[in-house]
Amino acid sequence: MLRPQLSILQSFGPKSSLPPLGDRVWLIEQGIVRALTWTSEGQVTTVGIWGQGDIVGLPLTRLMPYQMECLTSVTVTEVAFESQTRFWQQLLLNHLCYSQELFCVVQIPCLAERLLQLLHWLAHRFGYQTPEGTVLPPLLTHKQLSEVLGSSRVTVTRLLNSLEQQGQLMRFRKRRGENLPSCAMPGSSRAILLPQLKRLSQSV
Repeated sequence: MLRPQLSILQSFGPKSSLPPLGDRVWLIEQGIVRALTWTSEGQVTTVGIWGQGDIVGLPLTRLMPYQMECLTSVTVTEVAFESQTRFWQQLLLNHLCYSQELFCVVQIPCLAERLLQLLHWLAHRFGYQTPEGTVLPPLLTHKQLSEVLGSSRVTVTRLLNSLEQQGQLMRFRKRRGENLPSCAMPGSSRAILLPQLKRLSQSV
């Protein structure tokens, strides 16, 4: 599939927002972007988490307000919306499928299982495989995880501790005199190791 002619690469830092483009979208070349909305009371809802090869932008949503927050350093290109080409059809299909997967995760009744499945989903999309399991880099804070799950930061922290005690995950902690696991990459002292990647379809 041929990619459309792209504009100049643009870079944004962590915690910055991609500007809305009206009738155009951003194609993510590198980095992770969170799409979110919020109520008049300030309650934040995460509606998508997107990475390399994904598209984000106002033409893909009717939500207002709508923000595209960079979770990492991000490189994007501004592209015209051309749904007639095979390349764009595949991008739109991926966007729909990932949106549905995330929706299924946040509908899991048990909050602990919802959190665990969210971590597996994120690891499947943005992590890396090791002999010990799948490593999820520290993309989301506890507060941001709670906003995806419709919970609170305190509850997410408590559940992460509980899941770790059960052996469902292991969090990398760089303490004095303590070495990180052999599967840890440089800069991953806040990463999470998931011993066995679960298939989403088996649990939702």
